[in-house]
Amino acid sequence: MNKEIRSTLSKEGTLTLGVIETSIPSPAAHEVVVEIHAAPINPSDVGVLFGLSNMISIDLIGTTTDPKVIKYPEGIVNHMKGRWDKPLPSGNEGSGIVVEAGSDMQHLKGKVVSLFGANCFAKYRCVPGQSCMVMNEGTTPEQAAASCVNPYTALGMVATMKMENHTAIINTAAASNLGQMLLKVCKADGIPLINIVRKKEQVDLLKSIGGEYILNSSDNDFKAKLIDAITVTGATLAFECIGGGDMAGQILDAMEKALASKADNYSVYGTTTLKQIYIYGSLNQAPTTFSRSFGLYWNIGGWLVSPIIQKLGVEGFMTMQKRVADEIHTTFKSNFHKSISLEQVCEPDHILEYVKAGSGKKYLVKPQLS
Repeated sequence: MNKEIRSTLSKEGTLTLGVIETSIPSPAAHEVVVEIHAAPINPSDVGVLFGLSNMISIDLIGTTTDPKVIKYPEGIVNHMKGRWDKPLPSGNEGSGIVVEAGSDMQHLKGKVVSLFGANCFAKYRCVPGQSCMVMNEGTTPEQAAASCVNPYTALGMVATMKMENHTAIINTAAASNLGQMLLKVCKADGIPLINIVRKKEQVDLLKSIGGEYILNSSDNDFKAKLIDAITVTGATLAFECIGGGDMAGQILDAMEKALASKADNYSVYGTTTLKQIYIYGSLNQAPTTFSRSFGLYWNIGGWLVSPIIQKLGVEGFMTMQKRVADEIHTTFKSNFHKSISLEQVCEPDHILEYVKAGSGKKYLVKPQLS
């Protein structure tokens, strides 16, 4: 039998998280069965498991032997009406070994592959063979566990920059696994990147892997340094992972001041270069706030990597996958804080740890552990 995690929210506001047994389907001609060995817990997975990407304020009840449940306030429950009484699978990415293959996919049998959007918090997954990213010989499932979400996102950010005719990037929460990957990609590709972090040790970390523009938002002179870095790099595109608070507004204001310092004339509407902020995370659940001190040539919007992959097309996506497979031990290497089993994902003590999503604290699920 297969085992996989299910998350169910009742209309009364109780969320039950547990491991259930399911059957393993026989693969059709175009499908394969992948034995999942490693799957990271990403913020997006926390969103599926619990309906929120930030769980710090939610009280947990239950024990390791009793049902693992969470009680939500009425306002949050009503917001998630679409998932009432639906046992949802989860695990946005993972890696494993093809143990069974349909007649058209026999060449994949025994290969280490990575899966994206495939509910990988499970012992086995049956998926179309063409959806698998085949890793190079010698790569283990654990090394390839996080080879989709963060690598695709980093490369998707660079692709967005090129599609929209920007020439440099700003990234917040830049000391994360994703931030480090983006830094390595931009350094290799000659793209100026401004990295914004919150702690001195994070500045030191990014410097150690070649970062040039690294700003600590806790410093008193952060805003002045941000304006200077934007003036030098010409960055008019930012990816903002924090979400809540005034960081997006601070960046837009700094962009405008940097652009205005080079402008030949003045307009009440601000400079005429478009300033773009994409919010792609929710580390802070508070409202996004800003003062409109940056003219009218600006946009704030949400960003996901999937639409970018669609724009790249099959050939562009295959090029992306090849780069990830070739650089999984260098550019796209991920580090994990702790490995846990499927059952441990559902235990309150572990939940309280992995939902914090702090830099350097990434958890790895190993479904084959008992």
